[in-house]
Amino acid sequence: MPAELSPIDKAKFVAAKRATDFVEDGMRVGLGTGSTAAWLVRCLGELVREDGLRITGVPTSSRTADLARQVGIKVVSLDEAKWLDVTIDGADEYDANLNLIKGGGGALLQEKIVATASDQMIVIADISKQVDTLGAFPLPVEVVPFGWQTTKALIEETVVGLDVLGQATTLRLNGDTPYITDEGNYILDLHLKRIGNPRQLSLVMNQIPGVVENGLFIDICDAVVIGYGDGKVEVRDINAGTIEEDHLDFVDEKNMFSDL
Repeated sequence: MPAELSPIDKAKFVAAKRATDFVEDGMRVGLGTGSTAAWLVRCLGELVREDGLRITGVPTSSRTADLARQVGIKVVSLDEAKWLDVTIDGADEYDANLNLIKGGGGALLQEKIVATASDQMIVIADISKQVDTLGAFPLPVEVVPFGWQTTKALIEETVVGLDVLGQATTLRLNGDTPYITDEGNYILDLHLKRIGNPRQLSLVMNQIPGVVENGLFIDICDAVVIGYGDGKVEVRDINAGTIEEDHLDFVDEKNMFSDL
Protein backbone atom coordinates (compact mmCIF):
# COMPACT_ATOMS: atom_id res chain seq x y z
CA MET A 1 0.00 0.00 0.00
CA PRO A 2 1.46 3.40 -0.96
CA ALA A 3 3.11 5.35 1.82
CA GLU A 4 1.08 8.49 1.01
CA LEU A 5 -2.13 6.94 2.33
CA SER A 6 -3.29 8.58 5.55
CA PRO A 7 -3.66 6.41 8.68
CA ILE A 8 -7.46 6.62 8.36
CA ASP A 9 -7.34 5.41 4.74
CA LYS A 10 -4.98 2.60 5.72
CA ALA A 11 -7.45 1.61 8.44
CA LYS A 12 -10.32 1.55 5.95
CA PHE A 13 -8.25 -0.44 3.48
CA VAL A 14 -7.18 -3.18 5.91
CA ALA A 15 -10.76 -3.55 7.18
CA ALA A 16 -12.01 -3.92 3.61
CA LYS A 17 -9.22 -6.33 2.67
CA ARG A 18 -9.90 -8.53 5.70
CA ALA A 19 -13.64 -8.53 4.97
CA THR A 20 -13.04 -10.16 1.59
CA ASP A 21 -12.39 -13.35 3.60
CA PHE A 22 -16.16 -13.55 4.13
CA VAL A 23 -16.73 -13.80 0.37
CA GLU A 24 -16.54 -17.17 -1.36
CA ASP A 25 -16.74 -18.23 -4.98
CA GLY A 26 -20.28 -18.19 -6.34
CA MET A 27 -21.70 -15.89 -3.67
CA ARG A 28 -24.27 -13.15 -4.14
CA VAL A 29 -22.82 -10.15 -2.32
CA GLY A 30 -24.46 -6.92 -1.21
CA LEU A 31 -22.08 -4.03 -1.87
CA GLY A 32 -22.32 -1.06 0.45
CA THR A 33 -22.00 2.65 -0.22
CA GLY A 34 -19.44 5.13 1.13
CA SER A 35 -15.69 5.60 1.35
CA THR A 36 -14.94 2.40 3.28
CA ALA A 37 -17.27 0.30 1.10
CA ALA A 38 -15.48 1.66 -1.96
CA TRP A 39 -12.25 0.06 -0.70
CA LEU A 40 -14.11 -3.24 -0.45
CA VAL A 41 -15.41 -3.03 -4.01
CA ARG A 42 -11.87 -2.35 -5.25
CA CYS A 43 -10.47 -5.29 -3.27
CA LEU A 44 -13.17 -7.64 -4.58
CA GLY A 45 -12.57 -6.40 -8.12
CA GLU A 46 -8.89 -7.28 -7.77
CA LEU A 47 -9.84 -10.82 -6.69
CA VAL A 48 -12.23 -11.13 -9.63
CA ARG A 49 -9.62 -10.01 -12.15
CA GLU A 50 -6.49 -11.66 -10.75
CA ASP A 51 -7.77 -14.74 -8.89
CA GLY A 52 -10.84 -15.59 -10.95
CA LEU A 53 -13.28 -15.06 -8.07
CA ARG A 54 -16.84 -15.42 -9.35
CA ILE A 55 -19.38 -13.33 -7.50
CA THR A 56 -22.58 -11.46 -8.26
CA GLY A 57 -22.81 -8.02 -6.71
CA VAL A 58 -25.97 -6.21 -5.62
CA PRO A 59 -25.05 -2.54 -5.11
CA THR A 60 -26.79 -0.25 -2.63
CA SER A 61 -26.48 2.88 -4.77
CA SER A 62 -25.85 4.01 -8.32
CA ARG A 63 -22.36 5.16 -7.25
CA THR A 64 -21.46 1.70 -6.00
CA ALA A 65 -22.94 0.08 -9.11
CA ASP A 66 -20.76 2.26 -11.35
CA LEU A 67 -17.61 1.43 -9.36
CA ALA A 68 -18.39 -2.30 -9.28
CA ARG A 69 -18.81 -2.45 -13.05
CA GLN A 70 -15.62 -0.44 -13.48
CA VAL A 71 -13.55 -3.00 -11.52
CA GLY A 72 -15.10 -6.02 -13.24
CA ILE A 73 -17.77 -7.22 -10.79
CA LYS A 74 -20.97 -8.59 -12.29
CA VAL A 75 -23.86 -6.42 -11.08
CA VAL A 76 -27.54 -7.37 -10.80
CA SER A 77 -30.55 -5.92 -9.00
CA LEU A 78 -31.84 -7.30 -5.71
CA ASP A 79 -34.97 -8.48 -7.51
CA GLU A 80 -32.78 -10.53 -9.84
CA ALA A 81 -30.65 -11.93 -7.00
CA LYS A 82 -33.67 -12.42 -4.68
CA TRP A 83 -31.53 -13.30 -1.64
CA LEU A 84 -27.90 -12.65 -0.73
CA ASP A 85 -25.21 -14.66 1.03
CA VAL A 86 -23.57 -11.65 2.62
CA THR A 87 -23.70 -7.86 2.58
CA ILE A 88 -20.58 -5.86 3.45
CA ASP A 89 -20.97 -2.17 4.18
CA GLY A 90 -19.56 0.68 6.20
CA ALA A 91 -21.18 2.51 9.13
CA ASP A 92 -21.14 6.02 10.53
CA GLU A 93 -21.32 4.71 14.10
CA TYR A 94 -21.54 1.33 15.84
CA ASP A 95 -21.93 0.41 19.50
CA ALA A 96 -20.98 -2.64 21.58
CA ASN A 97 -24.15 -4.47 20.49
CA LEU A 98 -23.35 -3.73 16.83
CA ASN A 99 -26.30 -1.39 16.49
CA LEU A 100 -25.48 1.11 13.77
CA ILE A 101 -26.14 4.57 12.43
CA LYS A 102 -25.89 4.57 8.63
CA GLY A 103 -26.87 6.96 5.88
CA GLY A 104 -24.11 9.53 5.88
CA GLY A 105 -23.64 8.69 2.20
CA GLY A 106 -27.33 9.11 1.49
CA ALA A 107 -28.13 5.48 0.65
CA LEU A 108 -29.69 4.24 3.90
CA LEU A 109 -32.93 2.93 2.35
CA GLN A 110 -31.30 0.68 -0.22
CA GLU A 111 -28.59 -0.27 2.28
CA LYS A 112 -31.17 -1.45 4.83
CA ILE A 113 -33.21 -3.37 2.25
CA VAL A 114 -30.12 -5.15 0.93
CA ALA A 115 -28.70 -5.85 4.40
CA THR A 116 -31.93 -7.44 5.62
CA ALA A 117 -32.13 -9.58 2.47
CA SER A 118 -28.81 -11.24 3.38
CA ASP A 119 -27.83 -14.28 5.42
CA GLN A 120 -25.12 -12.17 7.03
CA MET A 121 -24.24 -8.48 7.30
CA ILE A 122 -20.63 -7.50 7.89
CA VAL A 123 -19.68 -3.92 8.76
CA ILE A 124 -16.24 -2.57 7.87
CA ALA A 125 -15.03 0.50 9.72
CA ASP A 126 -12.09 2.25 11.28
CA ILE A 127 -11.89 2.46 15.06
CA SER A 128 -13.13 6.08 15.09
CA LYS A 129 -16.66 4.85 14.27
CA GLN A 130 -16.91 2.96 17.58
CA VAL A 131 -19.04 4.70 20.22
CA ASP A 132 -20.37 3.89 23.68
CA THR A 133 -23.77 5.37 22.81
CA LEU A 134 -25.15 6.16 19.36
CA GLY A 135 -26.14 9.68 18.39
CA ALA A 136 -23.11 11.95 18.07
CA PHE A 137 -23.35 11.38 14.31
CA PRO A 138 -26.57 12.97 12.99
CA LEU A 139 -29.25 10.34 12.38
CA PRO A 140 -30.39 10.38 8.72
CA VAL A 141 -34.11 9.93 8.07
CA GLU A 142 -35.33 9.50 4.49
CA VAL A 143 -38.63 11.29 3.82
CA VAL A 144 -40.87 11.79 0.79
CA PRO A 145 -40.62 15.29 -0.69
CA PHE A 146 -44.39 15.90 -0.44
CA GLY A 147 -45.06 17.76 2.79
CA TRP A 148 -41.52 17.30 4.03
CA GLN A 149 -41.70 20.38 6.25
CA THR A 150 -44.75 18.90 8.00
CA THR A 151 -42.86 15.61 8.41
CA LYS A 152 -39.92 17.54 9.84
CA ALA A 153 -42.19 19.28 12.38
CA LEU A 154 -43.73 15.95 13.40
CA ILE A 155 -40.27 14.43 13.88
CA GLU A 156 -39.11 17.36 16.04
CA GLU A 157 -42.28 17.13 18.12
CA THR A 158 -41.88 13.38 18.55
CA VAL A 159 -38.24 13.29 19.65
CA VAL A 160 -38.96 15.67 22.54
CA GLY A 161 -40.56 12.77 24.40
CA LEU A 162 -37.75 10.31 23.69
CA ASP A 163 -34.40 9.61 25.38
CA VAL A 164 -32.24 11.98 23.33
CA LEU A 165 -30.20 15.09 24.13
CA GLY A 166 -30.93 17.24 21.06
CA GLN A 167 -33.91 17.96 18.82
CA ALA A 168 -32.46 20.00 15.94
CA THR A 169 -33.35 18.69 12.47
CA THR A 170 -31.86 19.91 9.18
CA LEU A 171 -32.66 19.20 5.56
CA ARG A 172 -29.64 17.70 3.80
CA LEU A 173 -28.57 19.87 0.89
CA ASN A 174 -26.62 19.35 -2.30
CA GLY A 175 -25.31 22.86 -2.83
CA ASP A 176 -28.34 25.16 -2.58
CA THR A 177 -30.95 22.49 -3.34
CA PRO A 178 -32.20 19.45 -1.39
CA TYR A 179 -30.12 16.30 -1.65
CA ILE A 180 -32.08 13.70 -3.65
CA THR A 181 -31.65 10.00 -2.88
CA ASP A 182 -31.62 7.29 -5.55
CA GLU A 183 -35.29 6.75 -4.74
CA GLY A 184 -36.13 10.41 -5.29
CA ASN A 185 -36.57 11.29 -1.61
CA TYR A 186 -35.13 13.89 0.78
CA ILE A 187 -33.00 13.26 3.87
CA LEU A 188 -33.49 14.96 7.21
CA ASP A 189 -30.51 14.80 9.57
CA LEU A 190 -31.46 14.60 13.24
CA HIS A 191 -28.85 16.13 15.55
CA LEU A 192 -29.78 14.11 18.64
CA LYS A 193 -26.29 14.01 20.25
CA ARG A 194 -27.20 10.91 22.28
CA ILE A 195 -29.75 8.14 21.58
CA GLY A 196 -30.61 6.39 24.82
CA ASN A 197 -32.99 3.82 23.31
CA PRO A 198 -32.19 3.20 19.62
CA ARG A 199 -34.79 0.44 19.22
CA GLN A 200 -37.62 2.64 20.50
CA LEU A 201 -36.51 5.61 18.41
CA SER A 202 -36.34 3.52 15.24
CA LEU A 203 -39.85 2.13 15.73
CA VAL A 204 -41.34 5.54 16.54
CA MET A 205 -39.64 7.30 13.61
CA ASN A 206 -41.06 4.85 11.09
CA GLN A 207 -44.61 5.46 12.36
CA ILE A 208 -44.51 9.13 11.32
CA PRO A 209 -46.34 9.81 8.02
CA GLY A 210 -43.86 10.89 5.36
CA VAL A 211 -40.95 8.96 6.84
CA VAL A 212 -39.71 6.25 4.48
CA GLU A 213 -36.91 4.79 6.63
CA ASN A 214 -34.38 5.82 9.27
CA GLY A 215 -30.65 5.18 9.56
CA LEU A 216 -30.74 3.07 12.72
CA PHE A 217 -29.75 -0.53 11.93
CA ILE A 218 -30.87 -2.62 14.92
CA ASP A 219 -30.15 -6.38 15.14
CA ILE A 220 -29.01 -6.44 11.49
CA CYS A 221 -25.20 -6.48 11.77
CA ASP A 222 -23.56 -9.85 12.54
CA ALA A 223 -19.90 -8.83 12.71
CA VAL A 224 -17.73 -5.75 12.47
CA VAL A 225 -14.26 -5.67 10.93
CA ILE A 226 -12.29 -2.82 12.50
CA GLY A 227 -9.21 -1.44 10.81
CA TYR A 228 -6.35 0.49 12.41
CA GLY A 229 -3.82 2.80 10.81
CA ASP A 230 -0.92 0.47 11.61
CA GLY A 231 -2.46 -2.47 9.74
CA LYS A 232 -4.07 -4.14 12.74
CA VAL A 233 -7.51 -5.66 12.11
CA GLU A 234 -10.06 -6.79 14.66
CA VAL A 235 -13.10 -8.94 13.83
CA ARG A 236 -15.93 -8.90 16.38
CA ASP A 237 -18.67 -11.49 15.87
CA ILE A 238 -21.78 -10.62 17.88
CA ASN A 239 -23.36 -14.06 17.43
CA ALA A 240 -20.32 -16.15 18.33
CA GLY A 241 -19.16 -13.70 20.97
CA THR A 242 -15.62 -13.83 19.59
CA ILE A 243 -12.93 -11.25 18.85
CA GLU A 244 -10.13 -12.11 16.40
CA GLU A 245 -7.05 -10.00 15.74
CA ASP A 246 -4.92 -9.97 12.60
CA HIS A 247 -2.36 -7.74 10.93
CA LEU A 248 -2.02 -6.83 7.28
CA ASP A 249 1.24 -5.51 5.89
CA PHE A 250 1.29 -2.73 3.32
CA VAL A 251 3.50 -4.38 0.73
CA ASP A 252 1.70 -3.59 -2.54
CA GLU A 253 3.39 -0.65 -4.20
CA LYS A 254 0.79 -0.34 -6.97
CA ASN A 255 -1.62 2.48 -6.19
CA MET A 256 -4.73 0.88 -7.64
CA PHE A 257 -6.83 2.97 -5.28
CA SER A 258 -5.55 6.36 -6.31
CA ASP A 259 -8.92 7.54 -7.60
CA LEU A 260 -10.81 6.95 -4.35
